[in-house]
Amino acid sequence: MRHQAPGNRREAKVIGFTFCTLLFALSFHADAQQSGKVPRIGFLFAGPRSSYSTRIEAFLQGLRELGYIEGKNIAIEYRYAEGQFERLPDLAAELARLKVDVIVTAGGTPSLLAAENATRIIPIVFAVNTDPVGSRFVASLGRPGGNITGLSLVAPELSGKRLELLKETVPKVSHVAVLLNPVAPAMGAMSAETQRVAGSLGVQLQLVEARSPNAFDPAFSAVMRERASALVVTSDPMFFDNLTRIVSLAAKNRLPAMYFDGSFVDAGGLMSYGPNIPDLYRRAATYVDKILKGAKPADLPVEQPTKFEFAINLKTAKQIGLTIPQPVLYRADKVIK
Repeated sequence: MRHQAPGNRREAKVIGFTFCTLLFALSFHADAQQSGKVPRIGFLFAGPRSSYSTRIEAFLQGLRELGYIEGKNIAIEYRYAEGQFERLPDLAAELARLKVDVIVTAGGTPSLLAAENATRIIPIVFAVNTDPVGSRFVASLGRPGGNITGLSLVAPELSGKRLELLKETVPKVSHVAVLLNPVAPAMGAMSAETQRVAGSLGVQLQLVEARSPNAFDPAFSAVMRERASALVVTSDPMFFDNLTRIVSLAAKNRLPAMYFDGSFVDAGGLMSYGPNIPDLYRRAATYVDKILKGAKPADLPVEQPTKFEFAINLKTAKQIGLTIPQPVLYRADKVIK
């Protein structure tokens, strides 16, 4: 029988101890990685990425304020329908198959409907939706009741306010065209409010429908044929996804136009009044954070906008030969010179 020297026995014990320690460390590291799994967000857009750059950055800023850094401790799967709404169901189904932790929708009802049809299990946060209760995505603003919650734009009175501001800016205007999508959520309420205010202002309205981008050229032709002297563009995701084209048509026809979102003014539109949409996207990050920490969408009340912005583009006013009254300028939150 061979006897191992005391020194060799001690050396073997050290090697054995070191090996066990290494195995324990590797095992602990693997467990830690598994328990510290990076959450994934699915972001579903109805339009092109170029239309949402400001809103995406606001959402990422909201995440950063809560301690989430994309690519480090949170991952985001972006999917864009590029304005082709028929692609949304497949894109939503793809996010569901990836088993993301939360789906965030942008682009109003089309993207939200696609996400809802793709999953009734994965939490869904709509960054913006015009009428989630009327569209039956949630049971009520206070108690959504399902796997969907987010931020609402239910505010028909804004339509009347936009017409009032347009009248103050162009006091002599008496015939205003209203570009609308008749199938848009809450359009009935928005149209009724606009007509009510028009009556009090002594303004004649011309309601012009556009159900798709193909209808824009005929719509503007109808506006000019009826000799409208100003334009109000109502709130609709399809209009937002085509804002550059709409702004261009208004400029081509030298129409003073009022829009529902500041992005139109940034793109060369004359004026806008409405909720601060990027702020709503920043707020959407708080819903994601709460859900990742265990909250259920059914128990998270739908939030309504609290920040509103009136923006004016003086460059555009000069191009169409319009002088903005000083009292109107003083009321603006943002002026592009």
